[in-house]
Amino acid sequence: MTVFLLLVFFLSSALVAYSYTIYPLLLKAIAKGRKENQLVYTTDELPDVAVFFAAYNEINVIEDKLKSIVATSYPIEKLKVFVGSDNSTDGTNEKLLQYEALYPSLIFFKNFEGRNGKILIINTLVSDYKKNSNKAELLVFTDANVMFTPDMFFHLAKHFKNKQIGQVGANMQNNNTRAEGISHQEKAYIQRENEIKYLQGLHNGSMIGAFGACYAVRSTLWQPVPENFLVDDFFIGMIVIKANSQSIFEKKAVCFEDVSNDAQVEFNRKKRMSAGNFQNLKAFTPLLFKPNAAAFHFISHKVLRWLTPFLISIAFVASCLLSFHFTLFIAVTSVFFLLICSPFWDKALEKCGIHIKLLRFASYFIKMNVALLAGWIMFIKGIKSSVWTPTKRNINNES
Repeated sequence: MTVFLLLVFFLSSALVAYSYTIYPLLLKAIAKGRKENQLVYTTDELPDVAVFFAAYNEINVIEDKLKSIVATSYPIEKLKVFVGSDNSTDGTNEKLLQYEALYPSLIFFKNFEGRNGKILIINTLVSDYKKNSNKAELLVFTDANVMFTPDMFFHLAKHFKNKQIGQVGANMQNNNTRAEGISHQEKAYIQRENEIKYLQGLHNGSMIGAFGACYAVRSTLWQPVPENFLVDDFFIGMIVIKANSQSIFEKKAVCFEDVSNDAQVEFNRKKRMSAGNFQNLKAFTPLLFKPNAAAFHFISHKVLRWLTPFLISIAFVASCLLSFHFTLFIAVTSVFFLLICSPFWDKALEKCGIHIKLLRFASYFIKMNVALLAGWIMFIKGIKSSVWTPTKRNINNES
């Protein structure tokens, strides 16, 4: 029994350590020396691009979003923007109508009655476009609160001259971090994910999941997302992988998104994403058994992380039981307990105006895994709707 507990403890602990620490180092090593895609479009041969996004009560950001599109260096005659409002009531629709009138050949607006959710809106916009025109070689998906740099579209689109490439992810940058809250931790997490995605793309074009805030997909590869799915961007990215097309990350395709600073709001968002992740895991389980780089990255980067709350729980229980047999495991169990309780220590110190970054990172890690567990429970219960409320962002706060 003791040998079994030791095996369980070390195996579960090793899998967590592998996914979060060893895998990124291994990925860096195996991607070393790989070259980025060299078969790219020049500025005088760019393809047509159709941009899609949904909006619900985004009056605080919608004008800046539209301005960032209008200011693009991409040829306007090769660009079309389709915006679906989920029955916004805060002035978003009026602003969209204003810009549609100003740029009638660029911006196309449609208001959806009632609450529908992002999935249904995007499915409808893209399906209608492909049915009536389908001129664009590329489809770009984005969010209302993501702001583009002028050459972002060019750096996304240039790679599609290479017919092996089916998806290109943009380089999400974040701003407005603050000492209190979780914005520093969220920003650090996203920057680390950016690097992992870049290296995955460099290694055989096998990036697993672009950031949903902005990415481009070859039009012929797009499929409607199941309407009850919660993470549409991952579904679309895995469809690209399933079709044996390459998925890469472009560092020069820079866009900006304000990071969240509210721990509870971010917890709810990650819970929702977790439920969607398990939906995608169920849908794409067969890809785990393919003998290729994509399966390796899917398991190492995603699946093991989604299973981390279970692995931590198993390791903690095994450690508790082993502490009855080995003095060392009393200390190990104590460390586990301190880590699991880090959100409580962090909250207590924050109320006193004390912000310890290392403790905040530990707290962030635990909360993220609790959200994963809550999302799994949500998935097990069944998901009937993908209707969403935009995440509260850290807008107009000083760094």
